[in-house]
Amino acid sequence: MWIRGIIGVILCLTGIVWILQGVNVLHGSTMSGRGGYAVLGAVVFVLGAALLAWAWPRRSAGG
Repeated sequence: MWIRGIIGVILCLTGIVWILQGVNVLHGSTMSGRGGYAVLGAVVFVLGAALLAWAWPRRSAGG
């Protein structure tokens, strides 16, 4: 469970950085200003969020 959460956080943070580079908010990389990286970052962010949702502990309604 912890591994999925850690990987999910890393993927979310990586996705955010790639989105910001793709839309040219973060400069200094060959990825800066290229929209394809913003799309790729969004996909990576969604995958990370899915891993976080999967790792989140669930409580039963009857417990």
